[in-house]
Amino acid sequence: MTVQVLIPTPLQKFSNDEASATLEAGSVDELLQALENRYPGIMARLCDDRGNLRRFLNVYVNSEDIRFLDNQATVLQDGDQVSIVPAVAGG
Repeated sequence: MTVQVLIPTPLQKFSNDEASATLEAGSVDELLQALENRYPGIMARLCDDRGNLRRFLNVYVNSEDIRFLDNQATVLQDGDQVSIVPAVAGG
């Protein structure tokens, strides 16, 4: 499946300053690996040592939070848009 991933500004220094990428992936896990293949080293910014998404990142597939779907096992369809959104904290 061909999907578009939107890369947030803080991570663009790891993606050759690209704000988005079109990649082949059938799930969020496969998308993370595809990102690592295209931009070596970006995975360390997205996932912990066990391969789980870091807590301060939110990932959306077509505006749906993957935490309410199947997390990293969420299946992607051709044409889906995946957004990586860093969490914002403060008060």
